[in-house]
Amino acid sequence: MAKTITVRVPVRIDLAGGWTDVPTYCKDHIGEVVNLAINRYITAEMHIDDERRISVRYSSDVPIGSGLGTSAAMNVAFLSAIAGDGKSPDEIAELAFQFEALLGNTGGRQDQWASAFGGFQHLRFVGDKVISKQLNPSSKFIEDLERNLLLFDSGITHVSGDLHDSVWQRYANGDKDIPEALRRIRHMAQEMVVAIESENIPGVGISLFRTTKSVDLLDKAFDEPFRRVLKPLWGDYIFGWKAMGAGAGGVVGVMLEDEGCRSEVMAVAEKNGWKHIDWAVEQQGIQRTVNLHE
Repeated sequence: MAKTITVRVPVRIDLAGGWTDVPTYCKDHIGEVVNLAINRYITAEMHIDDERRISVRYSSDVPIGSGLGTSAAMNVAFLSAIAGDGKSPDEIAELAFQFEALLGNTGGRQDQWASAFGGFQHLRFVGDKVISKQLNPSSKFIEDLERNLLLFDSGITHVSGDLHDSVWQRYANGDKDIPEALRRIRHMAQEMVVAIESENIPGVGISLFRTTKSVDLLDKAFDEPFRRVLKPLWGDYIFGWKAMGAGAGGVVGVMLEDEGCRSEVMAVAEKNGWKHIDWAVEQQGIQRTVNLHE
């Protein structure tokens, strides 16, 4: 009997800690990340016809290279479609990570876990092990965050391989500045957990900014596309900003000082050609349905 398996998974916002989930770092230290899934999705649909021939297609709500973990989400959706029957979300997430590693991707595991589980997560990375704690802030906090954290697509493709390679080469060469920067980035994840658990919106904004300043210690070039636009707004209109990926382009998150500052920030973003992205928290991860056809 023919059947169609459809899998929808969310992409994510990286609030703090990104970089410390990379295996190069996790083999020596514990990494920590705080992220949340949003209502922008990758969908994979696999059709098996009466002769057991397979076709698979994808669709995406967001452009690739946006810094929202789209590549990992694609693989989570794909592997859940073709091999997800009976597998847990963390098993699918690890399969997706290993699949990407076979293709030469040296990134971390946060994106796969965000798509597989959804919601707010505090992730700890110990070697190859991922320890996930779901954070459950109130609906009021979530509504406040959705109103005050603006997302903009800068239009700059999030491709920064040379910059990333340089950081990890410096790490391998024993540059002491890199482990110190990564230690601070991990600390920002811990600080972000406190802000979320205490439902402190200004604290989230300040942690975003402090995370960005910590990434500057790796290389200021990662944040340069956003700094030149947003620095004049800091202190008067916004608490801070953060690249939603590892930097050098893609989507940026901007935390308002208060909702009354929205129009000023939107105007500056529009003037610079940035596109506003409406978003909301997505509490579900993998959403898999199977339809049989006569």
